[in-house]
Amino acid sequence: MNYREHLSSSVAYLAPDKALEGLATEDAERRLSGAPHSIAEIVAHMAFWQDWFLARCLGHSAGMATSAAEGWPAVAPGSWPEVRMRFLDGLQNLAGLPAAAHTTPITPPIEFPPLANYTVGEALIHVSTHNSHHLGQAIVLRQMLGAWPPPAGSYTW
Repeated sequence: MNYREHLSSSVAYLAPDKALEGLATEDAERRLSGAPHSIAEIVAHMAFWQDWFLARCLGHSAGMATSAAEGWPAVAPGSWPEVRMRFLDGLQNLAGLPAAAHTTPITPPIEFPPLANYTVGEALIHVSTHNSHHLGQAIVLRQMLGAWPPPAGSYTW
């Protein structure tokens, strides 16, 4: 499996598009008691960082968020379909990076020391790992909302 395939893999878990499929706007935007974010907010957060990493992989000097709050954009009521599409489109954009670029260092280097020596491939792994973490949160929230499994079904173990 190559870097791009990790972004939307369904080998170890349900593919991102399937995990978010069939989720009603009111459920996606509902914040459950005790949960810090709604599913829509989690997906907007993933899209924010995907877009940022894509810009960096393409050589744009996009500044790092200076606070955690910057990486959690507000979600306007009723915007779930657009938030979901932005996230899924971002996956496709990252997956479209040429395989030959995977060993290329990100230039200019990312200003955050733990990421300063990243290659494009390492950035793709970072994004896929970040997304896996947050998609797991979204799935738990879907389960709590009674909106699971999605129409495509899911693993049962």
